[in-house]
Amino acid sequence: MVGERTLSTDEMTGIQALERLHPGLPLAPGQIERREFEYIRHGTRCLIVSRDIVSGKIIAPSCGSSRTEQDYLAHIKAVVATDSVAIRWHFVNDNLNTHQSESLVRWVAELSGCQQDLGLKGKIGILKDQLSRAAFLADPTHKVVFHYTPKHASWLNQIEIWLGILVRKLLHRGSFTSVADLQEKILMFIGYYNATMAKPFAWTYKGKVLCA
Repeated sequence: MVGERTLSTDEMTGIQALERLHPGLPLAPGQIERREFEYIRHGTRCLIVSRDIVSGKIIAPSCGSSRTEQDYLAHIKAVVATDSVAIRWHFVNDNLNTHQSESLVRWVAELSGCQQDLGLKGKIGILKDQLSRAAFLADPTHKVVFHYTPKHASWLNQIEIWLGILVRKLLHRGSFTSVADLQEKILMFIGYYNATMAKPFAWTYKGKVLCA
């Protein structure tokens, strides 16, 4: 609908900043590219990304040292802040517990003007457990609505395709001198992708195996 935004969201954790000890050797007649097998580990980064399914662009990417519920909430807030005129936001996620957290419920309730008593985490009400929190976050009347993929079916989320692109285009053959270098190159790649490569995915899978 007009004024509604739909995004595909997920995390990629443990992205390693690996620095190759020596540069790879280029292609030669009858010889494939050769890659140095020894490397130095500089640490890891966690990437949280949301992809607009209409434009194909990555919105407000977050790259840091962790993926706590506060990290995820901060990312969702940053995405929503990019468009002040949107009537409603739809986020497609898997069922990770940080996607159904107490802090996320409280923020959505406040943003949506919900006056309902949220209860107490682990005890009663909406906050009681993960199922009750997920049901609240999936309420279509809220300004921010979360749609959860079926259990063991997170591959249905389009962001998984984009993360595969990131691995193939940047991470698989990259050499990174530090976590700061890794983070900078990831964000630079996202900027390049948004400017030159972003487009809607042609989603053709019909779910025949699932139906069977």
